[in-house]
Amino acid sequence: MISNHYYSDNIQLFIKKALQWASLFNSACCLHSQEHQLDLYSKFDTLIAAGAADELTDGESPFFPQLQNFFEKHSKKWIPGFLSYDLKNELENLETNHPNEQGFPDAYFFVPKHLILIRGNEVTIDSPSSRNVWEQIINTAVDDSFYFSGTVTAKMSKADYTRAFNKLLSHIQLGNIYEVNLCQEFYAEEVLFEPVKAFWQLSKISPTPFSCFFKQQEQYIISASPERFLARRDKKLISQPMKGTAPRGARREEDQQNIKNLRSNTKEISENIMIVDLVRNDLTRSASPASIHVRELMGVYTFKQVHQLISTVTAEEQPNLPATTSIKNTFPAGSMTGAPKISAMKLIDSYEKSRRGVYAGSIGYFAHDGDYDFNVVIRSLLYNAQNKRLSFHVGSAITAEAHAESEYQECLWKAKAIIKLLGVDVIHNT
Repeated sequence: MISNHYYSDNIQLFIKKALQWASLFNSACCLHSQEHQLDLYSKFDTLIAAGAADELTDGESPFFPQLQNFFEKHSKKWIPGFLSYDLKNELENLETNHPNEQGFPDAYFFVPKHLILIRGNEVTIDSPSSRNVWEQIINTAVDDSFYFSGTVTAKMSKADYTRAFNKLLSHIQLGNIYEVNLCQEFYAEEVLFEPVKAFWQLSKISPTPFSCFFKQQEQYIISASPERFLARRDKKLISQPMKGTAPRGARREEDQQNIKNLRSNTKEISENIMIVDLVRNDLTRSASPASIHVRELMGVYTFKQVHQLISTVTAEEQPNLPATTSIKNTFPAGSMTGAPKISAMKLIDSYEKSRRGVYAGSIGYFAHDGDYDFNVVIRSLLYNAQNKRLSFHVGSAITAEAHAESEYQECLWKAKAIIKLLGVDVIHNT
C-alpha cells in the first residue's frame, strides 16, 4: 500500500465526495465522529474504507475464533466491520426464534483496498494508487437531495408494548432481573431509498460522535449512534455506557430544566448505575487486578434530540490477551441488555416481537497498531436494497421505578430523528 498525504480547503465537501465514491464498491464504510465533545479517544475525525482486499463473513460457529484468526492474518492493517447482537447465542446458552427478515449476516469484516483517514483538513490515503484515488474523489459529483418512499409500521402495538412491559416489570418485582432493555421495531417494505443521501441527512438532523455508513453488498447500515461500546488504546480498555434520557426543551429555560430533572431523576440514575456495575463486572474477565476505574459517573451530554447520562469506565487489559477476547468478554453491550445480563437477554427474546440483528450490536474497526473502537448500534437504519426492506429499532430500560407510558414515550423520542428523516407518519397497529 502506498500512503500519501493531501490537504483540502473544504473538508466537509471532500468527505461527501469520498463517501459517494466509496459507496460504488461492494464493501464500504464511513466512520464519522463529527468532532463531537464525547469522542476524546478518537484516532481520526473520519475514516472511509472502500473495496475488500479480503473479507470475513459469519460462517460456521463460533465466529470470534475466526475473527481472531482474521485479525492476526492482517494485524498491521485497518479492519472495519460489524457484529450482530445475535452473536450472543454463541457466547451463552441463548437462542433467537424471530426470523431474520432484514437478511443481514451476523458479522462482517473486511480489509480495505483503499483507506482514507481524515484529521482536520489533512487527508491520508492508503491505496495502491493513492493519487488516482484522490483525483477520482475530487471529480465525484454529489447531490444532497434525499427521497424516501414507503410506509413505516410499528411491529409492536402500544398495547403489545404495555403487556410486554408489565410482564418484564413483574420479573423485576420477583427478583429475577434488576433491569432490562425492551426494544421495538419499525419497518417499511417496498421502499425507495438512497442510503448515502440518507446518511448525510441523518447526520444533519442528529450529529453524533459514532455515526456510521456501512455497505456490504446490498445491505446498508446508516447509524447516528451516540454510544461507545468498547475501545482499546494501547492496553487501556474504555467503555462508555449510556443510560438515562431526557428530551430537549423547546426553549433554553425548558432545556436547562430538563437537564436538572435528569440529574435528579432516581429512575434514570438507577439505570445508569446498574449498567456501570454490569460493565465493571464484564471488564473483570479481561482486566488486570484492581485496574477498573469509573472515570466519569453520569455525565450529562447533550445531543440534538435528547440529553443523555453517560459514564466512562476504564481498565488495564491483562497482558498477552488476544485482541478479540475483551470484545467477546463484554459483548453485547450491557446498556442494551439489562442485569443480570444473561437472564435479561433470555427475557428479551421472549417478549420482543422482532429479531434485533445488527441493532444493539456493534460497528467499528481494528487499527493497524492493534487498537480498536466499536460503537453500540442504536439510532440506526438498516436497509436491504435487494428485498427493499428498511428497519429501525428503539428501546428503553425498565427498572422497578419505570412506568409503561413514560418508557413508550422515550422510545418515540429516540425515534424522532429517523422519523424526521423519512418524513412520514408511523402506522401504529392496534
